[in-house]
Amino acid sequence: MSPSDRKLTYSESGVDIAAGEKAVELIKAHVRSTFRPEVVGDVGGFGGLFAVDWKRFDDPLLVSSTDGVGTKSLVARLANRRNTIGIDCVAMSVDDIAAQGGEPLFFLDYISIGKLVPEEIDEMVSGVAEGCRRARCALLGGEMSEHPGVMDPGEFDLVGFAVGVVERSEVLPRDVRTGDRIIGFASPGLRCNGYSLARAALLERAGMDLHGPAWPGAHTSLADVLLEPSVIYAPSMLELAGKVPVHGFAHVTGGGIPGNLARVLPDRCDGVVWRGTWDEPRIFAEIQRAGDVPDLEMQHVFNLGVGMLAVVEADATERALDVVRAEGHDAWIVGEIVDGHGRVHVETR
Repeated sequence: MSPSDRKLTYSESGVDIAAGEKAVELIKAHVRSTFRPEVVGDVGGFGGLFAVDWKRFDDPLLVSSTDGVGTKSLVARLANRRNTIGIDCVAMSVDDIAAQGGEPLFFLDYISIGKLVPEEIDEMVSGVAEGCRRARCALLGGEMSEHPGVMDPGEFDLVGFAVGVVERSEVLPRDVRTGDRIIGFASPGLRCNGYSLARAALLERAGMDLHGPAWPGAHTSLADVLLEPSVIYAPSMLELAGKVPVHGFAHVTGGGIPGNLARVLPDRCDGVVWRGTWDEPRIFAEIQRAGDVPDLEMQHVFNLGVGMLAVVEADATERALDVVRAEGHDAWIVGEIVDGHGRVHVETR
């Protein structure tokens, strides 16, 4: 029988249904560990069901966000570590929801992969579930999709989608005004932004080994530092907003501090950020040195050690710092709101 006469199966064309079914069985415990009381049903339905108690709101709005982990997935693949990348995926969406004053309710993930290996899916979803537990939202569903011929074996991408709820009167930003102070929440690493530049500088130009020291004398590997999971700020943001007058949050992702703080400024105000008032993790200096990256480029690509900004009333500044620190985050006064035209100025101190 010639190859053209042989009966062809889905598995021979690159998609293994049995592997997918095994992966679903492996991840069920992870998914269930995130369930809130509002989850209706169990894993395996065509859609996730979630009962919202609308009576606790006067005028509720749903708020949604979707994002991915970018080329941090490539670093995870090169390091053969997939157990924390899901935390990053959750962080990107739930912190966007909290930045508008919303409480994240549930999350869905989507994994596209070259060849589906159940144990690798289990690793990734374990991280997604951990992120959902930290965010206090339910992992309500997801999808895994094998892409032979499009992606190589081992290659994957991970994206997510979250839904939250917010009282219309509490949507942020609101009332940002001259005299407000800017509080910065510490980020120990890159979160999910700037990895293409980081890889180009550290791995390609400097030829560093992911499994070697992150810098001379470091006790952690470069992989440890680059795969530091994103801090999930959402619960602390909601705690802060419930205790002090918060006028806005800026989630520091692509565009860095200037690009994201500008998103919460009214046309009549500028934001002034004082670089040097917080601790910048050393990895940023290493990237800048290895790639000879200009200061302005660093500011517009990386968070530089501040993953979230809160704009608060001036007389609530010290109380805000106390609340954020009590939630387990280092925090600093990193700037102020002044008269202006909706621009951000970064000054070095």
